[in-house]
Amino acid sequence: MFDTIKERFGSIFSALGSKGKLSQQDIDDAAREIRRALLEADVNFKVVKQLTEAVKQRAEGQKIVNSVTPSQQIFTIVYEELVKIMGEEPAPLKISPKPPTVYLMAGLQGSGKTTSTVKIAKRLQSKGHKCLAVACDLRRPAAVEQLRVTAERAKVAFYGPENGETNPVSVAEKALGYAEDHLCDVILIDTAGRLQLDEELMQELEEIKTAVSPTEILLVADSMTGQEAVNVASAFNDKLSLTGVVLTKLDGDARGGPSLAIRSATGVPIKLAGCGEKTEDLELFDAKRMAQRILGMGDLQGLLEKVQASTNLSDMQKLTDNVMSNRFTLNDMLAQLQQIQKLGPLDKIVEMLPIPGAAKALQNADVDGKRLKHLEAVILSMTPEERSNPAVIKGSRRRRIAEGSGTTVQQVNQLLAQYDQMKGMMKSFGGMSGKKMKQLASMMKFKNKFF
Repeated sequence: MFDTIKERFGSIFSALGSKGKLSQQDIDDAAREIRRALLEADVNFKVVKQLTEAVKQRAEGQKIVNSVTPSQQIFTIVYEELVKIMGEEPAPLKISPKPPTVYLMAGLQGSGKTTSTVKIAKRLQSKGHKCLAVACDLRRPAAVEQLRVTAERAKVAFYGPENGETNPVSVAEKALGYAEDHLCDVILIDTAGRLQLDEELMQELEEIKTAVSPTEILLVADSMTGQEAVNVASAFNDKLSLTGVVLTKLDGDARGGPSLAIRSATGVPIKLAGCGEKTEDLELFDAKRMAQRILGMGDLQGLLEKVQASTNLSDMQKLTDNVMSNRFTLNDMLAQLQQIQKLGPLDKIVEMLPIPGAAKALQNADVDGKRLKHLEAVILSMTPEERSNPAVIKGSRRRRIAEGSGTTVQQVNQLLAQYDQMKGMMKSFGGMSGKKMKQLASMMKFKNKFF
C-alpha cells in the first residue's frame, strides 16, 4: 500500500537528514520534491498546491529546536498537513435513532459496490445490528444473483426483485416493508453502476434517494483509478450530496492519490477503506493512521485490531496455562499457525510495523503463505497421541505423516525441529510470574471501536 509515495517521501527525508540547519534553499528543494512526489502519486494538483504551500510556509516560520533535526521538523509538518487534508478525525457511519437506518450505495460499475455492501453489513452485524442487503442493480447481468450469493455466504439477509420486477425504485420501497416485517434495523441498497457517468444513472439514483430517504449516501470509489476517483466523487456529490466515501482496493494502491485528495477536493469524508477481498477486510478510515502508513511509520493500532479480531481468548488462555505449566504441545503450535493465517498475507502485516523498508525487504525473502498450510497439514495428519507427545514420532510414523499430509519426511523433520525451538522459547516464559503472564494475555482484551 502506497509503496511509490512512501519511497519518495523516504528519499526526501533522508536527504534532509544530513542537514544541520535548514536554509531557504533546503526548504524550497524539499517543497519541490514533495510536490513532485504527490503529483506522481496522482494527487489532484489543487490539493498538491495546497499541501506544499502549507508545508513551505510552516517550515519557513518554524522555530529551531535543538533536540529536533531539520528532517524531523519537515517530517512532522508533512505528517500534520497530510492528516489535515485527509480529515482530522474518523467519520463513522451514522445510525438513525429511529430505525431503519438506510444506506444508499452508489458508484461506477466495477468499483466494488456489491462487495462493500456486504462487508459493511457484516461489520454492523458484528455490532449487534440486523442488516438487509437489497439488490437494486437490475441492469447488469447476474448482479442480483451476485449480491444474493455474497450475502448468503456472509449470513446477511437479502431482498431482491420479485416476479420479474424491473423498477429499482419499486424494489427499494418494498424492501422497507420487508425490513420492518423481518426486524432488520439497517438496510443497504446496492444500486446500478455504469462504465461512466451519465444522466440516466443519476436520475435513477435521485429517484431511489427520494423514495427511501437514506441516512447515508455512500459513494464506493476504486482507489486504483487514481485522480479519476476524485473526479467521480465530485460528480456524484454534485448530484446526490454524498455523505461519505468508501474507498476500495486500497491494498493494491501503490500511489495513494484518492486517499489524499478526495476529502480536500470534495468536502466529502472518506468513511471506510477496503483493504482486501474478504468480508473482514474493511476498516474505519483514520487520517492519522493513513498518514503514518504513507510516511512509513507503520500502523500498530491497525495491527493490534487485526490480532484482536483473529484471536480466540479461550485458546489464548489455554496456551497461557500450558506455557506456565511447561506443557506446550503440537496442538498449541497448530493453534498459533491458524491464528497467524487469520491475520492475512504476511507482507501486509509487515507493512503495518514501524520498520522502514521492511515490506520491500520481504519481497526478496523466502516467505510463502502455502508453507504455513503445509505445516498445518503435517500436524493435522498426526494422531492425538503424537500431537500431545511428539517424542513418540519416530521413523515409520514420520513417513506415515508425510504421506498423509502430502509433504516429505524432510518437511516433517523441519516442523518438529521448529516445534522444539518454540518449546524451548515457551519454557523460558514458563518462569514468568502468573501476574506477568496474565498481564500479557490481557493486552489482547481491548475494545474494537469500528463504528
